[in-house]
Amino acid sequence: MADQPGLKDKPSSALTALTLPTDTRQTVDAWLQWLRSERRASHHTTENYLVDLYAFFAFIDQHRGGAPTLETLLSLTPRDFRSWLAHRNAADMAKSSTARALSTLRNFYRFLDRTGRGQNAAITTIRNPRQAQSVPKPLTPEDAMAVIDNAGAFQDDPWLAKRNLALFTLLYGCGLRIAEALSLNYDQRPQGSSLVITGKGNKQRLVPVLPVVIEAIDDYLTACPYTQTGHDPLFLGARGKRLIAQVAQREMRRIRALLNLPETATPHAMRHSFATHLLAGGGDLRTIQDLLGHVSLSTTQRYTSVDSERLMAVYRGAHPRAR
Repeated sequence: MADQPGLKDKPSSALTALTLPTDTRQTVDAWLQWLRSERRASHHTTENYLVDLYAFFAFIDQHRGGAPTLETLLSLTPRDFRSWLAHRNAADMAKSSTARALSTLRNFYRFLDRTGRGQNAAITTIRNPRQAQSVPKPLTPEDAMAVIDNAGAFQDDPWLAKRNLALFTLLYGCGLRIAEALSLNYDQRPQGSSLVITGKGNKQRLVPVLPVVIEAIDDYLTACPYTQTGHDPLFLGARGKRLIAQVAQREMRRIRALLNLPETATPHAMRHSFATHLLAGGGDLRTIQDLLGHVSLSTTQRYTSVDSERLMAVYRGAHPRAR
């Protein structure tokens, strides 16, 4: 197992009994290094890529009767790739998961081509599985504020209640992903009118910060019993370590039950709410795209569907001729 590619970086779920041939192992090592140095891929991203790639190698091991060499990978046909897709479909894997795995394979094969290790045009003939267009599920402005008002309802320790309030105020006030908020360090805390956020792909963006967000964070830091300086985590758990997403999600589940909110009321729903409420208030898509850190405008455009549905609901409920 010590010879497995990128083993020290791999999540335990990706470990398999599959022993890769030397040429494949060395190629995967080089690919990982390229992802980190040239593409600046995050640790989380490379972990996901490894899981996807190992699952594919395990399928080829069964499908072709042996762990794949580099020559095997370059000789795979469209039929082989379609068999892999059929295997995932039979295993009832989510189409979104398969789309991501296919993206991983394309990335790996592009690396082989660019580095002169070989080409396999078959991968380019495989289309992504069709997926239903997901629509964000934001909270209403009233429900979003109710979440914030009840953020500390299940914490007996005042500083933990203030921490929850600061976190959910930041998510809703700045439209951050939960991972972005929890990755902030003390010296990155909002202190002025804007905040630099490092998002997916290590891409940075500047987001404005409302005074109420700064006040909530300052109040939490004043109450926090742990000394924080420099690169210490901004949001701490009860034992003084960096707060993890599972704790924030657990707190939201409690608040959701208290307020009788739908299961779609998650920490990420605060980000959806931020975007939807900005759009409803007259914000333009390009600005919202920049604030959210979306690479593609089409991703941001999903919020127009949400706003249109809200407007139609208001129309149907208020216009005399719609009743």
